[in-house]
Amino acid sequence: MEEELKCPVCGSLFREPIILPCSHNVCLPCARTIAVQTPDGEQHLPQPLLLSRSSGLPAGAGAAPSLEHDAAAGLACSGAGGSAAGGLGGGAGGSGDHADKLSLYSETDSGYGSYTPSLKSPNGVRVLPMVPAPPGSSAAAARGAACSSLSSSSSSITCPQCHRSASLDHRGLRGFQRNRLLEAIVQRYQQGRGAVPGASAAVAVAICQLCDRTPPEPAATLCEQCDVLYCSACQLKCHPSRGPFAKHRLVQPPPPPAPVETASAPTGATQGAPSGGGGCRSPGGTGAGPSGGSTARKFPTCPEHEMENYSMYCVSCRTPVCYLCLEEGRHTKHEVKPLGAMWKQHKAQLSQALNGVSDKAKEAKEFLVQLKNILQQVQENGLDYEACLVAQCDALVDALTRQKAKLLTKVTKEREHKLKMVWDQINHCTLKLRQSTGLMEYCLEVIKENDPSGFLQISDALIKRVQVSQEQWVKGALEPKVSAEFDLTLDSEPLLQAIHQLDFIQMKCRVPPVPLLQLEKCCTRNNSVTLAWRMPPFTHSPVDGYILELDDGAGGQFREVYVGKETLCTIDGLHFNSTYNARVKAFNSSGVGPYSKTVVLQTSDVAWFTFDPNSGHRDIILSNDNQTATCSSYDDRVVLGTAAFSKGVHYWELHVDRYDNHPDPAFGVARASVVKDMMLGKDDKAWAMYVDNNRSWFMHCNSHTNRTEGGVCKGATVGVLLDLNKHTLTFFINGQQQGPTAFSQVDGVFMPALSLNRNVQVTLHTGLEVPTNLGQPKLSGN
Repeated sequence: MEEELKCPVCGSLFREPIILPCSHNVCLPCARTIAVQTPDGEQHLPQPLLLSRSSGLPAGAGAAPSLEHDAAAGLACSGAGGSAAGGLGGGAGGSGDHADKLSLYSETDSGYGSYTPSLKSPNGVRVLPMVPAPPGSSAAAARGAACSSLSSSSSSITCPQCHRSASLDHRGLRGFQRNRLLEAIVQRYQQGRGAVPGASAAVAVAICQLCDRTPPEPAATLCEQCDVLYCSACQLKCHPSRGPFAKHRLVQPPPPPAPVETASAPTGATQGAPSGGGGCRSPGGTGAGPSGGSTARKFPTCPEHEMENYSMYCVSCRTPVCYLCLEEGRHTKHEVKPLGAMWKQHKAQLSQALNGVSDKAKEAKEFLVQLKNILQQVQENGLDYEACLVAQCDALVDALTRQKAKLLTKVTKEREHKLKMVWDQINHCTLKLRQSTGLMEYCLEVIKENDPSGFLQISDALIKRVQVSQEQWVKGALEPKVSAEFDLTLDSEPLLQAIHQLDFIQMKCRVPPVPLLQLEKCCTRNNSVTLAWRMPPFTHSPVDGYILELDDGAGGQFREVYVGKETLCTIDGLHFNSTYNARVKAFNSSGVGPYSKTVVLQTSDVAWFTFDPNSGHRDIILSNDNQTATCSSYDDRVVLGTAAFSKGVHYWELHVDRYDNHPDPAFGVARASVVKDMMLGKDDKAWAMYVDNNRSWFMHCNSHTNRTEGGVCKGATVGVLLDLNKHTLTFFINGQQQGPTAFSQVDGVFMPALSLNRNVQVTLHTGLEVPTNLGQPKLSGN
């Protein structure tokens, strides 16, 4: 979390942080060093002021320190009621520095902009040129002029992280809100690390983090990889310079953070600015006392109405407001909500976003374990392949002496390549995990705070950062880039004259491995089956396509039903109530790979189908999800069903919804190529029974047979029984068989069919079991 608590300008922990319009934070002293003035105020700048670090050196004397020294020393100034603290680094502005300043002016005119970081400035941040004082004036007056110049003249500040610029209003840097929440977290963090507020006179020393002595010994080294401070004894015991630690880099421990200013310091006292930060006190700011960690923090008040606490939150301005701000009409047309409600809402949003990052962090930890296992497997497999290679080469020692070294080199290079890939992925994942963990710890500390206004000042930015942190774990980021397996197989079969072309099979294209059937995606519907498959992970062999094979549903020979590159295939037109076996294999330019496991699929026992709008005559009118049919013509028109039968026993019924003027509808089965503009059964592609209100006939090839008494009317039900096991077709009216078996020797592929005109409307009922209680057949009339 420490990286979240460091100022991007000085690199130290935040001191008096303020929130820039871009939601980033910067120390108030550092903000003064990176603020710049626009051209309209440049002509009022007095001559450069030179202040010596020695009180006896007059202004303007001595060599001019560089601009980098100005940034490191900082610009310290006091606000209303406060005293100055810190010193000004001297600097005589030359023509080069003047040109460097002018390059920034055009960037700040619009309020927001961007710029290229200067190579002359620390951390790529441009530094505010020294604001000089008239000759003979005091240093305090000069510092006061520096502060007032940021508010009286047109000035701007550029964010050191996103490089966006923001113009300062008449209040200068005081117009930016103080991030008291971050300030409190930094103070708690310093206390947790052993930095005691108020100990400015004591010399802070980094201590060993592993000592069991009381007090711990001073740290002698810092391991950059482990990020742990060791004393000399603990370093020898816990971090020897051998084995896995041999490549770790041990450096001198970093200097501890500067002590926090105490409340007992005199009001007019001055102190040196910390390096790189330009440390100074804010207007009216106070440090923590000896018990600063336990002192209750005062909740912030409205900057416009100092005696009023925040009570509401302006959604449009994204800032807390007091009730006087609302009464003055500054937020009349803005959406304003209670401060507590918005506090809870933003806390809930941040907590929800943190859950996603926490899950990804957990996956990342598991992924690191997986990578380390792969690392070990790569080592073991590499040794195994080396041993196998040496054994094969020794068998052909006379002819393979010159080739052995080359092949061993390839194995070693492959292992090193895999190790490098895994280590690179480990380092990359570790970095992202550390960043996410630091952000999580910081966000959890923010959530613990009970300062609604302070929380809402930074909640939007934190929520966005957490969401961005979660998005960095994109799909595939937690998958190994290399396999632990070594696809290096030496082929020792070729003759001795081919030894000079001997190479690893990996260098050549191999046949694809066995495809994996995705059983959760395989399914059946009616008389069609759908199969899905994929290649196993870490497959390096190319795949040009797949071959899907299916048997005949009766345990017969497999036949190819699909050849192509897709990994999902649906086969239609199979037998109902049948069991099919399917398998798939992959192929490429080297040949065909092995078959997958066989999957068994069962088609439906009964058929569910509707009328087919695509195959019906254009005069046919379908409704009720294509289950009800009628016609717009007085002539008979044909419509077919969506199912096709070639095996099994099938039964469906048609209910007569409307029957006017004694028409002759025909019911039966037909081939797909039946003529559709005349009565069903008049050609040789249909087998039908046509019926009026008194009698019925069977018809095929326009031959009328077996007239039977009994017709249909509104509300009647006509049943069709197609038995392809016995090759017969039978008709029923209202549950009674109509005449004898209508047709025998029925063989082939048939589709349900119907012909009717505008005087008839029928509704189709499917998915029916074959009835066992059908009545006896009526005797035919001829």
